[in-house]
Parts: sequence; structure tokens; C-alpha cells
Amino acid sequence: MTSIGGAEMVDWNLAVATATRLVRPGPEISREEARAVVAELRRQAKASEEHVRAFTRMIPEGTEPEDTPVLVVDRAGWIRANVAGFRELLRPLLAKMEARRSGGPGGAVLGAVGGKVTGVELGMLLSFLASRILGQYETFAPATRELPGSADGGGRLLLVAPNIVHVERELDVDPHDFRLWVALHEETHRTQFTGVPWLRDHLQGEIQSFLDETDVDPMTFLERLREAAQSLSGAGRPEGERGDDSGRSLVDVVQTPAQREVLGRLTAVMSLLEGHADFVMDGVGPEVVGSVAEIREKFQKRRAQGAGRLDQALRKLLGLDAKLRQYKDGEKFVRSVVEEVGMDGFNRVWTSPNTLPTKAEIAKPAEWVARVHRTAES
Repeated sequence: MTSIGGAEMVDWNLAVATATRLVRPGPEISREEARAVVAELRRQAKASEEHVRAFTRMIPEGTEPEDTPVLVVDRAGWIRANVAGFRELLRPLLAKMEARRSGGPGGAVLGAVGGKVTGVELGMLLSFLASRILGQYETFAPATRELPGSADGGGRLLLVAPNIVHVERELDVDPHDFRLWVALHEETHRTQFTGVPWLRDHLQGEIQSFLDETDVDPMTFLERLREAAQSLSGAGRPEGERGDDSGRSLVDVVQTPAQREVLGRLTAVMSLLEGHADFVMDGVGPEVVGSVAEIREKFQKRRAQGAGRLDQALRKLLGLDAKLRQYKDGEKFVRSVVEEVGMDGFNRVWTSPNTLPTKAEIAKPAEWVARVHRTAES
């Protein structure tokens, strides 16, 4: 990051160190068991490729998409990978905030706070998330020797082994079935991006448009970040002393009218991607995951309930409740469209950015079918 006056908005190395130090330890497991889990997750990820491709029919027979690595990581590995991705993706926004900080009335205060405090606060948030993510397809993070990516410098599938083991034990489900079920979801995301060549650039363009339109006061942004971090440490404002904006998420403070338009499109795309992955994992499941019905029922209940009041408050603050709605709304959209026009008819969604559903169409799939199918047939 370009720094002004010798101080960065975020000390990224400190964020990694803080998150790694504070993250909860994983489940107790012997070294031999850990090796077996890692080996099985790699096998399940490989096996899921064939299942997902056959079910989705997104990749034509005889073609081989760009290869992207599958990395089985621990919580610290997930932290390092995501800090690298955040640093790359937020570079334009933070450079803009740096410039505003240097010339604005809050510059002296922000200079005193500095990037180290912000790094600690970001690290606290990442430590919270690092124990909850089961898997992730990283689209934009730069490749490194420790965390390789695809040939063009991006794209890798992460499976967070300790979190998968933790959840399968908590739900008391068959571990082999659960690992394959998780791999099916994440492999669907990999298929989406490797099978649709324009999707990565389109999504990156939308995110950059969102960041370009950001006109947030650095003090406001840091205050919201600090509020989230204080919630983790129990130092947040007590009940009855919350302001009118206590129910807002971090995303809410960086929305201009122009951003709301971009965010609407992003929400629709993310709902599609997450809902499609849920639809595929459950569609493939009955054929290859014997206990899929039990896993889905228990996992949905866990996803909806969270882990307690603190967990629920942080999910809202970080915007994770919106992500849960994306799974639900997106899956309904995919299911409705497939029921009406079949899988090949649904796959028209991947034709171009113009055939992606709008936010309104996610809620009303028939409108997408009317726009894309009847227009094409007329």
C-alpha cells in the first residue's frame, strides 16, 4: 500500500499476526488423524469435479477448463490467504482514503491512530471469521509460493480442515459424507469461474465500480471497524445505549446512491452463485452422499441459529445475515428456473453479463425466464 506520512491505513502484517494469535484453536486431533483428514479432503475435492460437471453440464465434453489448485489449509492459512485478497481488492479504496485522511480535518487524529490499530482491529475480525469458514473459492487473491493460484495469478479452492472437522463433530454426522458434501459446494464455485471465462472479470469490475464510488469519511469507516472489534472483546456499548444505526452493517456505511445500484447487481450475482452451489450440492448429494438429508437438515438449523447472541450480533454487523439470505433466495431461483426450463435452459444464465438475473428477478424467477428465454425465442 502507498502510505502517506509514513502511516498506512491498515498494517496488513499486524492484521495477520493478530488474527493468527487470537483465532480459536481447532478441534483436538492427533497428527495421524490430521494427515488422514487432509488426504481425504483432497480426494473428495477431486471426486467432486466429475460429479459437479456431470450434474451442471456447464463444461462441454472434451474441453478442459483452466486448472486451479485445491489447497487444504488450517485457520492461519485461511487468514493469510484472505488478508492477501483483501489487500489487493481494497488497494484503490484505501489509497483514496489515505489521500482524504492527509488533507482532511481528521488527519491528525487518524495519523495518531495509525495503521497498527486498524491492523489489530481487522485481525480481531478475521480471527472471528477464520473459525467459521468451511471452504472458499478465492477468485482475486494473488498467487504466492505458499498459496499458489491458477496460471493467470488467481483462482484457488481452499478447504479449511479444522473447521470441517469441528462442524462434522458438532452436527454428529458421517464425516466422510460431510466432507464430500462440503467439497461439492466449493467445487461448484470453482466450476462457475473456470467454466464461465468472463465471470471473474465481470465480478471484479463490479466490485471496483463499487469501491470507486465510495465516498466514506475515514473516521466513520474506522469507527465502524472498531465497533465490530469491540463486540468481539465484549467492550461494545451495552444494551440500551446503542444509537439509531446499531443495526447497520459495515457495508452500510460505504453506500452512495451510485453504490446502491452496483450493490444490487452484486447481490444478485452472489445470490446466483451461492444458490447454485447449494442446489448442486443437494442435487448431486442423493447419488453420492448417503446421509445428505440428515446433513442438510442439521446444517440448515445450525446456519440459521448461529452460536449465540454475540455470534448473531457480529453476523449482522459484518453483513453475514445478508449472505445467509443469498443462499436461500438464490437456491429458490435456481430450483424454480430448472423446474421450468431444465438444466440446459438454466445454463443460459452463463451466456453473458446481460443474461445474469437482476436482484428483482432473483425474487421472481419467472421474470428472468420471460426476459431471457422468450426474448431469445421471439
